[in-house]
Amino acid sequence: MSHMTERPAFLSMPSRSDKPRNTGVTHVLDKGMPLDELRAKMPSVAEYIDVWKFGWGTAYLDPEVDEKIDVLLAHGIRPCPGGTLLEIAWLQHRSAEFFKWVRSVGFPAVEVSNGATALPMDEKHTLIRTARELGFTVFAEVGSKFATHAATPERWVEEIRRDIEAGADWIVAEGRESGTVGLYEANGQVRTQLVEAIESAADGARIIYEAPQRSQQSWLIRSVGPQVNIGNVTLTEVMSVESLRRGLRADTIGIGASQCSGTPG
Repeated sequence: MSHMTERPAFLSMPSRSDKPRNTGVTHVLDKGMPLDELRAKMPSVAEYIDVWKFGWGTAYLDPEVDEKIDVLLAHGIRPCPGGTLLEIAWLQHRSAEFFKWVRSVGFPAVEVSNGATALPMDEKHTLIRTARELGFTVFAEVGSKFATHAATPERWVEEIRRDIEAGADWIVAEGRESGTVGLYEANGQVRTQLVEAIESAADGARIIYEAPQRSQQSWLIRSVGPQVNIGNVTLTEVMSVESLRRGLRADTIGIGASQCSGTPG
């Protein structure tokens, strides 16, 4: 017979706010998880997940997308389709149909990006404003999915500023599922000057850093703090990321010591 074990409380760890969170957000990338698997996983990890992105157009293909959205909302998780899907709709002159569809299946949020197509900046901002007017929470992605596009701090800071002015609630800093473009060099190393510029020039609490690799997650938590917003986390890595935030892994031992709750015994 299964039973819930009371959680231990004898270690001092950085404090974490309860959901809904405005900082320390964990943003999951869904690569096409079946509904039954999603339901099975939620009891153990839902409290650590804030945003759920249906990546790679999977929401458009998934016959159970509306049921998955219901499960996520019931666990206090905000689902949204990936930005490339809206870019494709824009490319085919079907943006209005896209917004009608996402509302019909129950998405409360959308992502607006221009990293995969030639979507001009002014049209990106028009899509952001349209989404806000329709009542969606807006995630605006900054950065290209292609390594050939220069990721200069000045360019990113200006785009973040303009996206927020257009009405974006959150900014997603591009890193892709691979962690080898945008915020990162081809070998996965963090472009530290880029992160420093973003943190110093914009409201850091609005930035969600795509960071699929453990070394990237660790660097962000050590450099920005345990309450940094981390994106493109796979479901199997959610608990691992939470352990990093709490200083329970070798990579982040001692992190946020001044924010720890409890006293040493």
